[in-house]
Amino acid sequence: MKKCFYVSIATFAVAALFSFTQQKSGNGIAKGSTPAKATTVADTAKTAPVAAAKEVKLKPYKKNVLATYYADKFNGRKTSSGERFDNKKYTAAHMKLPFGTMVRVTNEANGKWVDVKVNDRGPYNKKLEIDLTKKAFMEIASNKSSGTFKVKIEIIETK
Repeated sequence: MKKCFYVSIATFAVAALFSFTQQKSGNGIAKGSTPAKATTVADTAKTAPVAAAKEVKLKPYKKNVLATYYADKFNGRKTSSGERFDNKKYTAAHMKLPFGTMVRVTNEANGKWVDVKVNDRGPYNKKLEIDLTKKAFMEIASNKSSGTFKVKIEIIETK
């Protein structure tokens, strides 16, 4: 019994440390799946570094809006914030939200969500609300061949 307890504590500590270092480097912004899915402590540390590091509060922003994703041709170009764009990271473009704002984007069709950082302006189409990186978009897409889907956007406020 004691060995099992120590192993699970060690696993949690390693997972929490890994998620903290990933969050610091900007490579491991939280991603997730359906909110109703039961998760273990180790799963939470792996899939939600923002939540594992700090307590989060979600502030509703918009519902039933369209999200799309960046084309690969933008890789390596500078974003409006001055950062280099990388389609393999969890970032987004939004017309009004300040740079650095963390938002949770939830696919309304399947309940999957991803946390992204706003670091660019766009999309420049009035029908679209947010541009996600390809990695973030495919993480929550129901149909991988679709170019848009309806999402709910919530601002993440850390305590």
